[in-house]
Amino acid sequence: MESPNAQPTIRTVAARAGVSKSLVSLVLQGSPKVSPERRAAVEAAMADLGYQPSLVAQSLSARRTGVFGVVMNDLRNPWFVNCLEGFAGAAGKAGYRTVLADERLDDAGGGLVESVLRLHVDGLVLMGTMDPSAVLRDAARRRPTVVAASRDFAGAGLDVVANDDVVGTRLALTHLWELGHRRIAHIDGGRGAIPAIRRDTFRGFLAERGVHDPAVEAGGTTEGDGYAAALRLLAMEQRPTAIFAFNDVVATGVLAAAGESGFTVPRDLSVVGYDNTSLAAMRLVNLTSVDNASTAVGATAAEALVRRLEEPEADGRLTLVEPTLVVRATTAPLP
Repeated sequence: MESPNAQPTIRTVAARAGVSKSLVSLVLQGSPKVSPERRAAVEAAMADLGYQPSLVAQSLSARRTGVFGVVMNDLRNPWFVNCLEGFAGAAGKAGYRTVLADERLDDAGGGLVESVLRLHVDGLVLMGTMDPSAVLRDAARRRPTVVAASRDFAGAGLDVVANDDVVGTRLALTHLWELGHRRIAHIDGGRGAIPAIRRDTFRGFLAERGVHDPAVEAGGTTEGDGYAAALRLLAMEQRPTAIFAFNDVVATGVLAAAGESGFTVPRDLSVVGYDNTSLAAMRLVNLTSVDNASTAVGATAAEALVRRLEEPEADGRLTLVEPTLVVRATTAPLP
């Protein structure tokens, strides 16, 4: 005899509805073989008992869980929250739930990715800059996979959805150049293909205009990275009059370093970020930033993953989402 506090099972649902366990299973699978009357009785029993079907158990019979797994670069960056919102929304419309893992917290050498795969997810999304390790490449072979907001992976059958970083970088630099700035510095984003694309585009843009040795300062992706890099740039004899930061979080570090060094933004220093996150839009920050369409990138990645499930043998596609520039209070004409 089951305890009165025990979780309801298929057996208890079947007993409440007066049907067999196999018929309850057919209802859970959405089988058309069940009559409307019996389906209604089973659904009523599940509602009365508070029964929640096991996704794993369903997957064993249906061969799909209706779940997508997202392995993200770093949830501390608000851009990824917006990207995830776009992904989960589009995936939900297609009938899929989303589970999330933060790669930054993986101290087991790929164990986090393996844990996501053990949930029998139908598809996998690798979101953000990541080293294309053997673990991730193996995961991409074992599940339909889409890479979002990264250019670090390539291969047959692998879809990539990212922002057009060449266009975004040129938007930021065109804005600063038209304001009269010629000593423009860039704080690099560190490892990965996307930082390299922005760095090369930065140098190329200025070289086209006769500036052949612009300042590119080693940085990273955090506020501390931006703060330290900006202190070095502002201590130069020919200090920059404008700084193009790798992302909005780095740009907040630039703003802090400028203030502590006695410079006023934007009178003495113009600052442009990248991502146009909620952080940039805060009144106290009010940062000019490249909007790289985070929500659209996420939604497009979800659509690509659904398509990949329907067409598993299709060639991989590269989709670049067009960015825009949002001008706020951290940029001004050169005095």
